Amino acid sequence: MKASIVLLPGDGIGPEITQQAKRVLEAIGDRFGHEFTFQSQLIGGIAIDETGDPLPEATIQACRDSDAILLGAVGGPKWDDPSAKTRPEAGLLKIRKELGLFANLRPIKLFNQLIDASPLRREIIEGTDILFLRELTGGIYFGESSRTGSGPDETASQAMVYSVREVERIVRLAAQAAKGRGNRLTSVDKANVLEPSRLWRQTAARVMAEEFPEVQYDVVLVDAMAMHLINRPSDFDVVVTGNMFGDILTDEASMLPGSLGMLPSASLGSGGPGLYEPIHGSAPDIAGKGIANPLATILAAAMLLRHSLNAETEAAAIEKAVADVLAAGLRTADIARGGPSVSTDAMGDAVVDQIKQ
Repeated sequence: MKASIVLLPGDGIGPEITQQAKRVLEAIGDRFGHEFTFQSQLIGGIAIDETGDPLPEATIQACRDSDAILLGAVGGPKWDDPSAKTRPEAGLLKIRKELGLFANLRPIKLFNQLIDASPLRREIIEGTDILFLRELTGGIYFGESSRTGSGPDETASQAMVYSVREVERIVRLAAQAAKGRGNRLTSVDKANVLEPSRLWRQTAARVMAEEFPEVQYDVVLVDAMAMHLINRPSDFDVVVTGNMFGDILTDEASMLPGSLGMLPSASLGSGGPGLYEPIHGSAPDIAGKGIANPLATILAAAMLLRHSLNAETEAAAIEKAVADVLAAGLRTADIARGGPSVSTDAMGDAVVDQIKQ
């Protein structure tokens, strides 16, 4: 196999963790006889500093020409001025739109070796294995916004808009994923209050009834889902929801395994390159200290192999290497629970060594 991979290290700890994932992919290439070529491009705050644009045209073009994209993280306090002309996060929203990446896949799966790192009791989280599909290019984040008036009379608004087509395509993808797992799909909305959620619920129900009658299907309101993730997370298999609800719920669910540093994600479209990243942020408070957990980004590299390069054996090899490293007792500070911890580089070294074995 030959594949071109664009690296978007971004800001904060992004360059550190992306480098470890690149090393792991190189080790996979050596072990399985693949040829991966890498090029780095700018996104986020560093792109603003160097070009004035959080997503330069050169980055967009390189991504379009690639087979897959691996992203680190964007943002930080340096660029947090709410009155700024542009912000790093605008680069993320734009690349999703430019590449048509409408589906965000976020697996929430426990490693047995880390079950005691969760803030929840073992008996609550045992068996948790949820795949979230978050609609990524519609909803309130892309709705028309406005600000009017001034002083105490100033108001701001932003529209939540969804079309039937947008709901159909993400629900179909989620149902297909459910068929390959536990054959259960839960749709999350706020149809008791929001009109876009009523459209979502009606459309999802029709798609499931007409196209996937064999999949067990249910609906949960978003506020109830937030509660269920804490008291019975193992009851869910595949969950599909809109952009904002998915953003919030997956961050909540990320704490089930005990650390944001363990969870990858994939953003997929209709045939173009997918974008893969850890779900955590840029963690500027630890950037440059060599203590960031690279495992989420390494696991994102496994998703890259699986979903963009159809390399299931290679993806499984990465996931097994991560499990073996954890079984051997290695921990970065975020999952060490006050015990001994290793550096970002050392954790990367350990995963690479396992793959080589």
